[in-house]
Formats: sequence, structure tokens, C-alpha cells
Amino acid sequence: MGALDQIAGWPVGSASAAVVGADGTVLEEWGDQTRAYPLASVTKPLVALSVLLAVEEGALTLDDPAGPAGSTVRHLLAHASGLAPDSPAAVARPGTRRIYSNAGFNALGDHLATVTGIPLADYLRQAVCEPLGLGTTTLTGPAAWGGNAGTGDLAAVAAELLRPAKLLHPSTVAQLREVQFPGLTGVVPGFGRQASNDWGLGVEVRGAKTPHWTGATNSPGTFGHFGRAGTFLWVDPEARLALVVLTDTEFEQWAKDGWPPLADAVLAAHAGR
Repeated sequence: MGALDQIAGWPVGSASAAVVGADGTVLEEWGDQTRAYPLASVTKPLVALSVLLAVEEGALTLDDPAGPAGSTVRHLLAHASGLAPDSPAAVARPGTRRIYSNAGFNALGDHLATVTGIPLADYLRQAVCEPLGLGTTTLTGPAAWGGNAGTGDLAAVAAELLRPAKLLHPSTVAQLREVQFPGLTGVVPGFGRQASNDWGLGVEVRGAKTPHWTGATNSPGTFGHFGRAGTFLWVDPEARLALVVLTDTEFEQWAKDGWPPLADAVLAAHAGR
């Protein structure tokens, strides 16, 4: 019995998963690793990687103005721009609330395309997919949720986040998972308001949130993202493990019930390997 065997009991049509170890190897897998699934909001970390590549290349900086008045690239990445969840209306001053904003990520994608002169889908392909050898990853919709990928591709992304070697400098990855604008309150979609809703640069940081979509034994530094399409990726830098799960079934109660025990089983089976 493997830790991922729990997936067989989920009420989903199909699923694929992979556990990635500290050296980037896949320790356990489930399902077809090459089938591309809609990622929904798991698209956001891929867009964030594209933005951070552009920062390293000098095309922009994290503190460049972007989004509503007073907002920066950093604010947009960290859901602290003040934009509403799904409209370009500013409903708070930048840096004062953690408002999970698809509109903010779409503004971020537009900003990257403007400053580089390259459409976002092309930039993602050139900057992220080609260096990592991602063969199933595409962006066919908005920056906030329009990506598609197979588990094998996301396992390669997770490996790079665990052990940066091909894409970003390790110091950039460290900044990606560092809490931005600490202490802001906000709602984790599907899990309610959190007094300290920690986010890094394009990824959620677990912190002390409860309830949560990761496991009870995930470290506070665990970072990643989940999507409405029944998808997630998390990286636990303390356990030096990552878990990718893609499904064809929309996020509902089954995911709240199934994802945390799966994470705990993966950590129990593979931590330290």
C-alpha cells in the first residue's frame, strides 16, 4: 500500500498525483502523469515564476507600480493590492487586507506582457516550460486560472522549488516562499477567514491557518496553491517533500475531507527520504 492509494476512495472521475523528494526524484506516483488537466488557480504559481524570471532578467522589479493606485508587482503577487476578487475595482488600500484576487493576477499577467512585449502564454513557455522541459503545460486562458498541465510537469516544477537548479536563483525561491505583508487578515477560499492569512509571491504560505487544505503535520513554512478544478501543489521545505494532485472533479467537500489526510500519509511515508 502506498500513501497515494487513498485517492482510490475519492469521488472523482480521474486523478493523477506525484510525491517529489528532496533531490527532485518522484518517490511515488498515481495515475497518468502525462494527461493534461485544467489547473484552475494552480496556474498562479506558474505565472509567478514567469514574473520572477522577468525580475531576475531586469525587465521589471517587485516594487514597480502595477494594478490600482499605490499598488506594486509585489502587492499583486501577494494578493495585497486591494483589488476585488473578480473585478478590477479597488476595495481596500494596498497592503491593508489580503483579498484573494483573480483580477489582480490578470492585471499582473497584463503588466508582464506589456513590459516584456511578449504575450504571457509565450513568455511562460519560453521562460518556464522550455528550461524545465515541460511538455504538457500550456496557458490557454487568463493568468489567474487558464493553465493546463500534467502531473509530471508539475512534479518538475515542485522539484525546482525544492532544489533550485534550472530556473530561478535559490535566493529568489527563498523570497517567493517568504511571507509578504505579514499579519494581514483575509479569506482562504473554501476555508474561511484567517486572522493571519500568510502569502508569499504567488503562493500561499501555510503558517498557523486552521482549517486548511494541507495536512496537520505539514510545517508552517509549507507553500503552494490549490485550484477550483480539484488540483493542488504544495512544497514542504522542512520535510523536503512536495505533493502534486490533479483531478477532473471540482473542489467541494470531498477535497476538504480528502486532501489533509493524504498530505499526512505522504509525510508519514516519505519524510526524510
